[in-house]
Amino acid sequence: MKNNNKKTLKKLAILVIGSMIAAYGITLALYAGFGGATLAVLWQGLARTFHISIGAASFVVAVGMILFALIYDKSQIQIGTVLYQIVYSACVDLFANCHIYSTYKWINFIIMLLGVVLFAVGTGLYASASLGRGSYEAVTFALAEKNHWQIKFVRMALDILVVVTGVLLGGKFGVCTIVTVIISGPIIQFVNAKAKQVLKI
Repeated sequence: MKNNNKKTLKKLAILVIGSMIAAYGITLALYAGFGGATLAVLWQGLARTFHISIGAASFVVAVGMILFALIYDKSQIQIGTVLYQIVYSACVDLFANCHIYSTYKWINFIIMLLGVVLFAVGTGLYASASLGRGSYEAVTFALAEKNHWQIKFVRMALDILVVVTGVLLGGKFGVCTIVTVIISGPIIQFVNAKAKQVLKI
């Protein structure tokens, strides 16, 4: 029993740390001036349209996605889904004004790349705890598994939908959006596998 409790606490700690790293990375990339990651474009649009913070916008989007997944396929939602989103959204606002950028675009571009990498590392670390998928992943897998669709095509369609909606609401599509789509997947997969191996979870 004690071992099980220790393992659960370890997983919760990893989830929280991963969530914080991911939130720091996404805000670092978001405010560098090269647009936002896919979901961040939608957050920007909602924030500008309804005059709320980026963190609040991310939380609103997540709640909508969690409710959809609960109705469509509740097996996708676990304690980690909710805990991750609370920590993540709170930290997005907390870290929003903690970054220093340069007057040189190429330096800001490097900062943006670092932010995307940190976001992917944090997401991979959080996922390694296996306490439930993030809200976006929950919707992706719910749609794919219930309809026997390929996950990659569902994710591509959702990415297009959230980016287009975000842009229409005033969000900024840019280099960051493209870079996130290209490099985040492989990094998340690598960190997820390594974290499970090294941390023995």
